[in-house]
Amino acid sequence: MNILEMKNVSYSYYNNSHVVHAVRGMSFTFKRGRVYAAVGKSGSGKSTMLSLLGGLDLPHKGYILFKGNPTSRMDLDEYRRTGAGVIYQNFKLFPLMTALENVMYPLELCGIKGEKAKTMAIDLCKKVSLPDAILNRFPGMLSGGEQQRVAIARALTMDRHVILADEPTGNLDSENGNNIIKILRKVAHEEDCCVIIATHDINIIEQTDEILYIVDGQIKPAAEGHVGLING
Repeated sequence: MNILEMKNVSYSYYNNSHVVHAVRGMSFTFKRGRVYAAVGKSGSGKSTMLSLLGGLDLPHKGYILFKGNPTSRMDLDEYRRTGAGVIYQNFKLFPLMTALENVMYPLELCGIKGEKAKTMAIDLCKKVSLPDAILNRFPGMLSGGEQQRVAIARALTMDRHVILADEPTGNLDSENGNNIIKILRKVAHEEDCCVIIATHDINIIEQTDEILYIVDGQIKPAAEGHVGLING
């Protein structure tokens, strides 16, 4: 089932007084139940594409459709709360909240309070294999792999249909990196979620269902896109 679509999407920004055409006429349709890898050199447009898909900004040209509706006509705060969850390389956890409180936070933003929010957050933590013993620890007391799993649990709140991950294993060792991709694959294949990962990690790329080769802000066929993968 189609869940997210880019239709001739373009986006530019200024950097040191010159224009960067970060995304140029991208079109692609994403389906639920699949894991996608967005692969390309640094500066190729991967992260900008994820930001647009996640509703952190709007395209300057073209449309991004979520369930057939353009994000330009949506409340983007609501879209980010309930439609698309983002997982960052540096985790972006709240340092003065416990692991459990970090997962509860988006639930509380959506009006789910108290014991119900706590119960839902605990269930999400179990889904990503976080042990009960660490749920009351602050992020600074957790390993990198544990922090990333907290970030994934937080992204799964509100039964989101799209998960966007920007270099989710970039700060992790190989064992923790493997655990993260297993969790993301399980979320896609068992929870019928669409998972889109921007990555240079060959191990992740080999375990995805489909690869998008991003070159100079465009999606290229595999034969052309391998340049972006090899030199990423």
